[in-house]
Amino acid sequence: MRRRDFLKTTLAAGATALTFNSLWANSGELMVASTPDLVAVKGGEPAQLLREALKTLGGIEKYVKKGQNVVIKPNIGWDRKPEFAANTNPEVVGELIKQCLQAGAKKVVVFDHTCDNWQRCYTNSGIKQAVESAGGVMLPGNDSSHYKEVKLPEGVKLKSAKIHRALLEADVWFNVPILKHHDGAKMSIAMKNYMGIVSNRLYFHSNDLQQCIADICTWTKKPVLNIIDAYRVLTRNGPQSRSVNDAFLMKALIISPDIVAADTAAIGLFNQVVKIDIDDVKHISHGEKLKLGTKDLDKLDIKRITL
Repeated sequence: MRRRDFLKTTLAAGATALTFNSLWANSGELMVASTPDLVAVKGGEPAQLLREALKTLGGIEKYVKKGQNVVIKPNIGWDRKPEFAANTNPEVVGELIKQCLQAGAKKVVVFDHTCDNWQRCYTNSGIKQAVESAGGVMLPGNDSSHYKEVKLPEGVKLKSAKIHRALLEADVWFNVPILKHHDGAKMSIAMKNYMGIVSNRLYFHSNDLQQCIADICTWTKKPVLNIIDAYRVLTRNGPQSRSVNDAFLMKALIISPDIVAADTAAIGLFNQVVKIDIDDVKHISHGEKLKLGTKDLDKLDIKRITL
């Protein structure tokens, strides 16, 4: 799809898509007196999008304090270069590390439990270079010795999970997925990105994947922010992509502490390119039932910015 065609597209996924996009054209006129619940930015480059979103939320200093240990969890699951849109954009990750260190973070660690060979995923995604250039540290996520079991008393199907020790030991963490199609879970966004913090993913696939995705998000140590990279969006053949033609250059970013709202807004954004019914992405509704957040974007203070 050409950009001109995209700008004319009005595909809707019910009220969600309409609610999310209805004010974006006039975003410069919006006045937000307090910190918004969700920020959506479009029209810039990856680092620029993140800087603008964080500034609108009051700055990185609201979320990272001097001397804290920070973990950033992107999607680095696949041995693909950035133009395939299978992994989080490395520029977003690098900029977030710089922001955290400028706020006084003691250490910033990045990891993912990858699907392909982890060394190749880290390198070919561009994330390893971005992390190290920004002053962060890459940790492996595929060694079972790095995980410790925790209880999930609020889970429906998933009652416990082995979670990476880096997260258990962190003072704060950021959930930084890419917005993409997924053949199993229908969509892979912020909630689905949690599958990269655990070691026992096979259980998810054999015990109601959609419910288990919601269940793992009940872990009590929530990310301070869910930052959804929508610079390039994987529109089909997810989760790993077959061709650069599967990706669409959207130049957007969504950020919120509410993981259900963030994923709901992302579905609305995705529907500008490819139509998908949010009801088919069942883990989002399951998450709302578990009181992880809201799908009703009309209840939220949302700031939409066009650069």
